[in-house]
Amino acid sequence: MLQKGAPIADPKGKLGVLLVGMGAVTTTFVAGVEAIRRGLANPIGSLTQMGTIRLGKRTEGRSPLIKDFVPLANLDDLVFGAWDIFEENCYEAAMSAGVLEKELLVRLKPQLTKVKPMSAVFDQQYVKRLNGTHVKKGKTKMALAEQLMDEIAEFKKKNRLSRMVMVWCASTEVFIKPHPVHKSLDAFEKAMRENHKAIAPSMIYAYAALKSGVGFANGAPNLTVDVPAMTELAEQQNLPICGKDFKTGQTLMKTILAPGLKARLLGLHGWYSTNILGNRDGEVLDDPGSFKTKEESKLSVLEYILQPKVYPDLYSDFSHLVRINYYPPRGDNKEGWDNVDIFGWLGYPMQIKIDFLCRDSILAAPIVLDLALFMDLAQRAGMRGIQEWLSFYFKSPMCAPKLYPEHDLFIQLMKLKNTLRHLRGEELITHLGLEYYD
Repeated sequence: MLQKGAPIADPKGKLGVLLVGMGAVTTTFVAGVEAIRRGLANPIGSLTQMGTIRLGKRTEGRSPLIKDFVPLANLDDLVFGAWDIFEENCYEAAMSAGVLEKELLVRLKPQLTKVKPMSAVFDQQYVKRLNGTHVKKGKTKMALAEQLMDEIAEFKKKNRLSRMVMVWCASTEVFIKPHPVHKSLDAFEKAMRENHKAIAPSMIYAYAALKSGVGFANGAPNLTVDVPAMTELAEQQNLPICGKDFKTGQTLMKTILAPGLKARLLGLHGWYSTNILGNRDGEVLDDPGSFKTKEESKLSVLEYILQPKVYPDLYSDFSHLVRINYYPPRGDNKEGWDNVDIFGWLGYPMQIKIDFLCRDSILAAPIVLDLALFMDLAQRAGMRGIQEWLSFYFKSPMCAPKLYPEHDLFIQLMKLKNTLRHLRGEELITHLGLEYYD
């Protein structure tokens, strides 16, 4: 267990942020950081940059910015590297993604054109709707991992980095169930050498990162590091891992609304959700195999928050349906429709309608920033294995094998901030407040 007030190494030198995939999320993140560095925009949505943390009693009035409370890397010290299945540089890829205004991208062109993707580890069996042209070749999956490790080492040397983190921002892979080859590191490595089908490309990246001394955060619902072999490797290497699936649009709304329904003991008959989106993510999710992976991530949220076994009269038989429809004209501007059938006093029915016209990559970019900075903090603090305190950022958060994941957004935020307080030797906040009335 991490000791209270444990020493944290200072964030000296440059931090490499390695990004798998250079689509809408990555380009929006990189361009956003470059804009913020130059005073062209504010880091809205980023807890590390704009969030505060209360310390001590309410009467003390201590609420510093999180970035002033814990030693985080400075934005000016971030260096970006990426892999992608297409050769477009970050400027060209951002233009293709169509998330940010062209005027802003043109102003950032000198910086963005310097971020050129390395060839990707890719296999169309795992993402059937994409066909990559900028792809590595290797006789075995272990050989591909070794190529990645060589690139990671070269990137660190070339850019004179002191530390690195890796964040998966690429597409959702087809659904993979846990397999015996995932149960131990030895079995996993043997499977890589034998090109076992249960080893997906995302796992190859994660393995290469951890073997290279780089913590890994998984922004997609892929299994990836959520297997015993990866936890074993992370703990062996004294590195943090976290995931899965950035919590952005519709699921963000569910983790805000569902805790409120449960807090007021309002019952639920059904929750129907449908989405339309037209970016690369939508194209990938149009494949049933990839959708299955995303569906598993989305469906788990309400079950864990509402606890039907604890509240059978309210939530035992609710219907929960999720649909995703690929609609090219919408681009990155996703629309999520929710119809929520609830009931209250004496069983009387009511309805809630939500129409969230969101921008997936705009919501995801600050998550990537926060995860990069918090994962770097975790590495410097000696925090290894699953980082459950970062559940705040994920649809399907990882946790210890015998635990259920915590999905309530407000409990997740409490967990995150209490972890930071613990790291700095401050008292945890319980909100009991009885001492004010003694």
